[in-house]
Amino acid sequence: MSPEGTSIQTPITVTYSLGEVLKEINSKLDKMDEKFEAKFEKSEAKFEKFEAKFEKSEAKFEAKFDSIQKDITEIKMGQIRLEEEVKTIKEDVTEMKSIQRNLVNDVADLKGAKSLITPLIVSVVTAFLTLLFRLVPNFSQ
Repeated sequence: MSPEGTSIQTPITVTYSLGEVLKEINSKLDKMDEKFEAKFEKSEAKFEKFEAKFEKSEAKFEAKFDSIQKDITEIKMGQIRLEEEVKTIKEDVTEMKSIQRNLVNDVADLKGAKSLITPLIVSVVTAFLTLLFRLVPNFSQ
């Protein structure tokens, strides 16, 4: 400010040519573009690296998942076979129980028949001896 209280501005003249200014701006834009390209390429390389790791992890996951599915299928098939074998065993046990029941009844019948066989044998022997004694006196005559 001037001592009188008014401000005086002095005009400034710039003597740059428009071509030089545009050239300087273009140069700065090129530098910024190069920096941007470098950062973009760096980011793109990181992204590709990440994508490769992700694909590798995905492949491992799919392989493990397929393996687990295969194991589950085998377990289910084994379970079905076991269920069939258990069913067969149950049928065999039922059949064995039936056979055992029949054998127990047959043994009981034999024990009952044993008590009948002794008197039957005694009766047959007695009848045979009686017949023999009756025939023997007839031979002597």
